[in-house]
Amino acid sequence: MKNFWNMTFLGNTTLAWITAIVMLLGGFLAIQIFKKIIIYQLKKLSGRTATSIDDFLVTTIEKSVVPLFYVAAFYFSLNALTFPAAVGRAIHVAFLFAFTFFLLGIITAIIRQFLFSFIHKQTNSETKEKQAKGLLIIINIIIWVLGIVFLIDNLGYDVTTLITGLGIGGIAIALAAQTILGDLFSYFIIFFDRPFEIGDFIIVNDKMGTVEYVGIKTTRLRTLGGEQLVCSNTYLTNAQVHNYKRMEQRRIIFQLGVVYQTSAEQLKKIPEIVKAIILSKESVRFDRAHFSGFGNSSLDFEFVYYVESADFNFYMDRQQEIYLDIFTAFEREKIEFAYPTQTVFVNPAAVSDAAPVLEV
Repeated sequence: MKNFWNMTFLGNTTLAWITAIVMLLGGFLAIQIFKKIIIYQLKKLSGRTATSIDDFLVTTIEKSVVPLFYVAAFYFSLNALTFPAAVGRAIHVAFLFAFTFFLLGIITAIIRQFLFSFIHKQTNSETKEKQAKGLLIIINIIIWVLGIVFLIDNLGYDVTTLITGLGIGGIAIALAAQTILGDLFSYFIIFFDRPFEIGDFIIVNDKMGTVEYVGIKTTRLRTLGGEQLVCSNTYLTNAQVHNYKRMEQRRIIFQLGVVYQTSAEQLKKIPEIVKAIILSKESVRFDRAHFSGFGNSSLDFEFVYYVESADFNFYMDRQQEIYLDIFTAFEREKIEFAYPTQTVFVNPAAVSDAAPVLEV
């Protein structure tokens, strides 16, 4: 029996192989107990709560931590055996690769959950999730680069030269791609400061349109003409942006003029007539109505009201109703609108002294 335990196979005794197998099976059994009892109970508890954080933790443990436990069980059971240096090195490298892969997966999942939970607490979360995709790509690239550097360092290589090279290369890339990096930083400004979001109607200088997409380098607008307008993020962050989607109400000022032949009694009626018309409209708030001045060919009035909606079509509908009602009321009150006219007064004496006009 002693000879059986001391028998060697692939450089390891039977006892060593059995020990490794027992460690492997014991590890698998412990993982199964962990899944069947602990994870099962965690799922039941998370199902009773309204928050999503516990659901995320359970999912992360099940998809990333449990596979990492399997990898660890394989690795530590194989450590009970003696292998040639090359084979042992290959096993160690494979374990580091697997460990780094699952660890980075856990880190990126935590960052993603944190970012999206922050977005879900805000309004228009669906559109902001689309904007966050570009940010997640950049974060994932940074995490994986750091993870690869960590892996190389644990493999025994000197990463000082690599980090120095990355620093010098980063400076060279930054100098060569200043415009691209400028747009990238502008993307971060747009994402965190949120001067506009997807679905907002904005005007930038002489450009206007609805925001359709916010990317790492460019933002795309759908203009009123139907074409797509592509603007760099730097251009948008450096310009004055008029965001009409966030306008809670619209202030309207309009003037009208009536002829000088209008009587004083009619002039007194005009502000009350227009005020009554504006107050009769839904979602419209009257501000003021005044006889504002004596024009060259008209008696001028100025009116101000608010439309309690940011929708442009709604505003135009209300304005049309007000204008039509004013026209109807003035027609009923026999008040005439003014238009550019010029009256010429002729001196009869000057006409009689003038030379006779010959008719041909």
